[in-house]
Amino acid sequence: MTALNKPIIMTAMMGKQDLAWADALRRRYYPAERNVLPAHITLFHHLPPQALSEIKQAVKDMTQYSPPPVTSLQRVIHLGSGVAYQLHSPDLLAMRMELSDRFYGLLVAQDQQTPRLHITVQNKVAAKEAQELLTQLSLDFEPRPFEIRGLALHHYMDGPWENIGEWSFRG
Repeated sequence: MTALNKPIIMTAMMGKQDLAWADALRRRYYPAERNVLPAHITLFHHLPPQALSEIKQAVKDMTQYSPPPVTSLQRVIHLGSGVAYQLHSPDLLAMRMELSDRFYGLLVAQDQQTPRLHITVQNKVAAKEAQELLTQLSLDFEPRPFEIRGLALHHYMDGPWENIGEWSFRG
């Protein structure tokens, strides 16, 4: 299949330093055989490829007039079979809600829910291993500001993603 027939994923782009930090943790703790993506913050999991032009225009409109959303790294969270860092960003959630309204009728059930913004650094491991990492990462964790610099679109390619485009916040 060509990329145009693959679902579209929308992510929030991290600032350079925050991406380097999160991706280093992901490379260290995510099972290597399953780690086919860099660290990411998913906003929409499955947008229809037939609506690519509309989706790209919505992202361009959003990023052109919006400043970077105020965001903070809030806490380490347990995912059952993994660990993630939860983000706090009412601004980013408001942007996502606006996009969600604009995409009415295009969203799968998962994307109709309000997301829990997070960065997964470990997944698909035994619950005990995840609990151990949660404890370890929580020991010296302190909430801090976190940079979100834009939005990106990708085609889901049955594992890895193919980049469609990236748009920085300019408002």
